Amino acid sequence: MLKLFLSVVFILEISGCFKEYPVSDTKSTIVVKKENFNQLIGWNDDNFKEVIPVFAKNCRSIKNIKSEFIYSSQIKIKTADYQEICRKFNSKNINTSAQMKKFLEDEFYPYSVSDGNNPEGKFTSYYEAEIYASLKKTAEYKYPIYGKPSDLVEINLRDFDENLPNMRLVGRVNNGKFIPYYNRREIENKGIEAPVIMWGNDLVDIHFMQIQGSAIAHMADGTDLRIGYADNNGHKFRGIGSILISKKIIDGKDASMVKIRKWLRKNPDKAASLMAENERFIFQKLSNSDGPIGAMGISLTAGRSIAVDNQYIPLGAVMWLSTYNPDKKSINKIVFAQDIGGAIKGIVRGDYFWGHGEEALKEAGRMNSTGKYYILAPKKSDLKVN
Repeated sequence: MLKLFLSVVFILEISGCFKEYPVSDTKSTIVVKKENFNQLIGWNDDNFKEVIPVFAKNCRSIKNIKSEFIYSSQIKIKTADYQEICRKFNSKNINTSAQMKKFLEDEFYPYSVSDGNNPEGKFTSYYEAEIYASLKKTAEYKYPIYGKPSDLVEINLRDFDENLPNMRLVGRVNNGKFIPYYNRREIENKGIEAPVIMWGNDLVDIHFMQIQGSAIAHMADGTDLRIGYADNNGHKFRGIGSILISKKIIDGKDASMVKIRKWLRKNPDKAASLMAENERFIFQKLSNSDGPIGAMGISLTAGRSIAVDNQYIPLGAVMWLSTYNPDKKSINKIVFAQDIGGAIKGIVRGDYFWGHGEEALKEAGRMNSTGKYYILAPKKSDLKVN
């Protein structure tokens, strides 16, 4: 029965963004080793004051966890140990960088992470998109941004048999039969019965918003609204970069998001058809959060949140990241594993959240660095691999 599902894609609602990954019955084994803080490059140079509000936000999420462990499939951290640290944090008046640094040193041990051979892996980056929109359709604002359709149906295999994978499938019902939902081309060409939450002025910007999952919408009346992820149509995702590269329209060595967007805007007669080859379509919703929502259900923080492979790294983990930005300048800082991603697979693999806007796009679209990270685990946990 398991082999029947090996090529099926799981769909997860996170980060204001869909995330997907193939089911697999094989995985590598993570290796962790207890280290000292003085072995962490740049440890004394981080601005730990920036960590304080993110740690507090992390603790608010950890507080509500009912299970015994905060865990990946290979690493377990006792929830009670982490919650005890959070209670200590909340009882203290920590408001300086030095105080936060000391608190982390007092309560955590750093553990290096590797596959047993190589502690280095790949680090990319993502961002929150921007669009321009209006609540009313006009000659300029003519592209609908849909909310979740009423005829979108989801099922979970485990609801029918607890021995089946925890798998969410999306589609619609036609003549009593559960069938795939409309693909991107069908939605954009024919429309669907779904609420339109606003109208955008640029199909390329809307497509990039869907790839990232969320956006800041600069409205025609001068206000800003945040748009989050509501659901998707269940079709397979195919990145516009890979589409253009496969057709030899752009060179894979020079395929930054900025250059991809520039090409699409310069070739509007071809852009819509090419983007439609990505059959995945994202439905949006208005959000009043202070950032895009990650897999933990809390808003992400620019420069302090990363997406990880939660087969290996527990969501909620405090981490020390050592890598480089696109201009080869060192990044050595505390980050939090608060998200996951379809392409974020491996023991040492991370996606660094850069923030939102044009500057974040420029940086996120170029980042492809080697690096390593450490898990900071509560001292009581004495972190071990399953």
